[in-house]
Amino acid sequence: MGLPPFILLQNNTMKKFFVLSLLFCVQFSYAQLFSGDKIINNANFDKQRFSWGYFLGFNTYDFKFDYNDEPQPSGRDLIISKSIGFNVGLLGNLRLNNNLDLRLAPGVNFNTRNFRSPSTREFDEITSTYIHIPLLLKFSADRKNNFKPFIIGGLSTSINLSSGEDNPEEKFSLKTINYNYEIGLGVDLYLYYFKFSPSIRGVFTINDEKNKLSGAELRQVDALRSRAIFINFTFQ
Repeated sequence: MGLPPFILLQNNTMKKFFVLSLLFCVQFSYAQLFSGDKIINNANFDKQRFSWGYFLGFNTYDFKFDYNDEPQPSGRDLIISKSIGFNVGLLGNLRLNNNLDLRLAPGVNFNTRNFRSPSTREFDEITSTYIHIPLLLKFSADRKNNFKPFIIGGLSTSINLSSGEDNPEEKFSLKTINYNYEIGLGVDLYLYYFKFSPSIRGVFTINDEKNKLSGAELRQVDALRSRAIFINFTFQ
C-alpha cells in the first residue's frame, strides 16, 4: 500500500516551494557575482560581535540499520519511505573573526517516516518531533558584493518528544536523547534590510537510537541511527 494522499500532497507543495526558493537564490547570486551592480547592502553587518535571527526550513529523515547475524526467513532489509518535514528555530551568532563564527541554533523539527518489513504490505508510521540543539562553527569566504559562501559543521543534541521510550506498550520505541554530528554549506545574501542565508546540512546520529523493537524482522536489527538532511532559510 502506498502513502496516504494528504502526505503526497504536502510533499509536492513543499517541493515546489523549495524549487522556487532555490531559483531565487541562484538568480540573486548570479546577479551579485557577475553583474555590474556594486551597491553594498548592510556593509557593517558582519562587524557586530553578536547577531540574532530565526530560520524556517525543511527536513527529510531516514534510518540506517545495522543487522545482527541471526537468520531472517523473510529477507533482511527493512523498507523506508521518507517524507518532507518542517524546521523552525532561533539563531544566536558570535563573531570570532572575519571568516569564523560560532553559532547556536535551537529549533523544533517535525517529520514522519514510514517503514515496512519485507513480509508485510502495510507501512508503519513513525511521527517524530525533535527539539534540536546544534552548536556549529561557520567558516566563511571573503564577501563579494552582497554574496558570501560558507561551510558549517559541529555537534548537536536531539530530544525526541515522540520517542515512546517511557511507554511499555509501544512495539517500536526509540531513545529520547540522541547525539549527532553535522556538516553542510550555504551562502549569505545581503539584502537591503536583512541578511538571508539559505543552507543545506547533513545530520548523522552517533549513538544507537533503538530502545525496543518488536516483530520477526525488527528483532534482527542490532542498532539503528537517524540520518537527515536539513534545508534552512535563515533571516538575520
